[in-house]
Amino acid sequence: MTEHAPIGIAVAQFSPEADAEANLFAIRALAERAVERGASVVVFPEYSSYFSDPMGQDLVDHAEALDGTFVETLAGLAQELSVHVVAGLVERTEDASKFANTIVVLSPEAELVARYRKQHLYDAFGQKESDWVVPGALDEPELFETGGLRFGIQTCYDIRFPEVTRRIVDAGADVVLVPAEWVRGPLKEHHWRTLVTARAIENTVYLAAADHTPPIGVGNSMVIDPTGTQIAGIGIETDVAVGFASGSTIARVRAVNPALELRRFSVVPNDARDV
Repeated sequence: MTEHAPIGIAVAQFSPEADAEANLFAIRALAERAVERGASVVVFPEYSSYFSDPMGQDLVDHAEALDGTFVETLAGLAQELSVHVVAGLVERTEDASKFANTIVVLSPEAELVARYRKQHLYDAFGQKESDWVVPGALDEPELFETGGLRFGIQTCYDIRFPEVTRRIVDAGADVVLVPAEWVRGPLKEHHWRTLVTARAIENTVYLAAADHTPPIGVGNSMVIDPTGTQIAGIGIETDVAVGFASGSTIARVRAVNPALELRRFSVVPNDARDV
């Protein structure tokens, strides 16, 4: 395996609004800051294209296609800055009453190289995302590669289901990216940090999680290394943090902790459950 220089992974934390133009303006400013700090991959939160609270018809009305203005603008930005841009899209679906909660990845060649539709909807803690969102199909994980590392994607509430991350790692991911809108509440900051860290430790991978800022999100976006150590992070402000990932670190951790090799169970989709 060819040894590559460590690659900068940025988590870009902000609060998307019910204003698509304002969101794109914020994304540009944060992406530029991330590149100045050495990032080659920039991860923005879930619902980056458009967000309103409480969730309702407004989000359906502002859903866009994969070839719409939001993705097209991100593609141009990725090409201009020579980075991979990862962000949440409120995606239009064939169901006129619902949208898909989608993550898109745009490459420095302005290409849509991966997408992920949220599989586990947030029907918990008094919320019911499924009233407005179509769950993603249990397709094979889509990965993209840069800097000698392979990247996978999942979304927010998915992090409470260990098998989601494990399936992405089984597909070959070295880094898992988690755009989120982690809603505040009792112990929610504790849950967020514990779950994100656990997914990195048990899979011996890097994990980069980008959240909304308060008052709705908990903030605390972070990059975790394969030992479970936070190597970059943000508090509650709008900002960017960059952590550097390397294949040699993953190899060194797995030589000491070969948990993936030692496991005796595999992950299979639960087709019996209509999610």
